[in-house]
Amino acid sequence: MTQQEPLAMPLEEAMRTQRAIRRVRSDPIDDALVLHLLELAMKAPTGSNAQNWEFIVVKDREIVAKLGRLNRRALQVGAGIYKRIAARRMGDQDDQMLKIEKAVRWQAEHFDTIPVVVVACLKGVIPVWPPVATTSAYGSIYPAVQNLLLAARAAGLGAALITLPLWNKLLARRALGLPWNVTPCAVIPLGWPMGKYGPTTRRPVGELVSLDRYGNRAFLRATAD
Repeated sequence: MTQQEPLAMPLEEAMRTQRAIRRVRSDPIDDALVLHLLELAMKAPTGSNAQNWEFIVVKDREIVAKLGRLNRRALQVGAGIYKRIAARRMGDQDDQMLKIEKAVRWQAEHFDTIPVVVVACLKGVIPVWPPVATTSAYGSIYPAVQNLLLAARAAGLGAALITLPLWNKLLARRALGLPWNVTPCAVIPLGWPMGKYGPTTRRPVGELVSLDRYGNRAFLRATAD
């Protein structure tokens, strides 16, 4: 494997243009690039600096296909729920929601052709009680996942954080050969994008930020100006 050059895209550009890219080509991705992205992912903080993550890079077509079947099954089971959520968000954003739904279905139908699928895992069994223990555990993996997504954007790769292939953790563990004490948390399909990146459209920051207490939109006027 060849040594990878440092990613040159400014951080702010990567953050402003990052988006979930689900339509990707089947062209291969160099192993050195994938490992470089994962190295950057693992620069993220973890609780007590435990660094208790595991990343499975899936390239074997049979295993990708197994994850694809799990993804499609979850989408089929949850189709009604997904449509109800989409319906509640309809209105001015109906075209956007339809685009997202089409992209999700396209990814499900073409999952088996995705060149690289990264599964982010945590060592240990994630507790379900108390709730703060659950959120604390996931706090040790999702910063690394975001690092991976930003690094993929900077490298020109398409990526998205999904969880549908993990709807049945028993079957997902079996497909990946995971031991009982390694928990899969997120799936990140990687590929060269068919479309283009951002910029992304977001609501004004002042509409979503409160000062001191919830609902005190003190920054709304400032951001409007």
